Amino acid sequence: MKRARGVALLLVMWLTMLLAAVVGAFALNAQMEKLQGRTLSRGIVAAQAARAGVEYALTRLADDDPRRQWLPDGRGYDWNFGGARVRIAVVDESGKVDLNSADVEMLSRLFIAAGVDRAQAADLAGAIADWRDPDDLVQPQGGAEDPAYASAGLSWGAKDAPFDTVAELEQVIGMTPAIYASVAPYLTVYSGQMVPDAQFADATVLQAMGIDPAPILEQRKGRGPAGANAPALGGGSGTYSIDSRARLPDGRQSVLRVVVRAGIGNIPGSAYTALRWEEGASTTR
Repeated sequence: MKRARGVALLLVMWLTMLLAAVVGAFALNAQMEKLQGRTLSRGIVAAQAARAGVEYALTRLADDDPRRQWLPDGRGYDWNFGGARVRIAVVDESGKVDLNSADVEMLSRLFIAAGVDRAQAADLAGAIADWRDPDDLVQPQGGAEDPAYASAGLSWGAKDAPFDTVAELEQVIGMTPAIYASVAPYLTVYSGQMVPDAQFADATVLQAMGIDPAPILEQRKGRGPAGANAPALGGGSGTYSIDSRARLPDGRQSVLRVVVRAGIGNIPGSAYTALRWEEGASTTR
């Protein structure tokens, strides 16, 4: 009888320990799910605040009052939305170099302005021209049709058609990740212009155009809400790159980079058409 009671007590103790472990595991799992849910929800809030920045930027770009109108020349604007701090920068796509319309000389000068040496810049510009043109004739300098790609061990050749995206430039022979990163912010496939519009061009693009950027950038400081008496810029092309960065009070951040065309969108009720959409991961700092 004593032995049986001892065994029963031991079983009860093991059962109690097992139940405690199960309850502890359940509580830990519930706590982890709570933290994950909170992280996810705050990430969604930050992402939506960044998206609100895009929507708000379009309304300010279209404002008729020069005291409130935002200018798409790359300057940053700060906006508070639902407790989030949003930093927004807008660039008109007409202020960039169009990969499909710019001539070889303009492309070469852009690479040089971005820090590429002259010989390599000329080769890259020629390869870009051969990538987009429909023929199989090689450019006088730096050209690259299908045989050049085959010789380099690449499984593709020249596209012989216009660029669909700026990212497609990475497939052009001779392009490196470092060079691409240095020139991508100044390139577009949406303007259709041979020469960028100096009103909206970045300093690097202005240099490529043979224009001293210093006086133009200084003049821009006096335009818009900070200097309403200065001559205003034109309305631009209506196609914009928008960089919207939202930061919540707890430090969570979200970045949204888009290219949009203002006007009636392809989705009912939208005020723009999205041409490119890139969302950055939210982080806590």
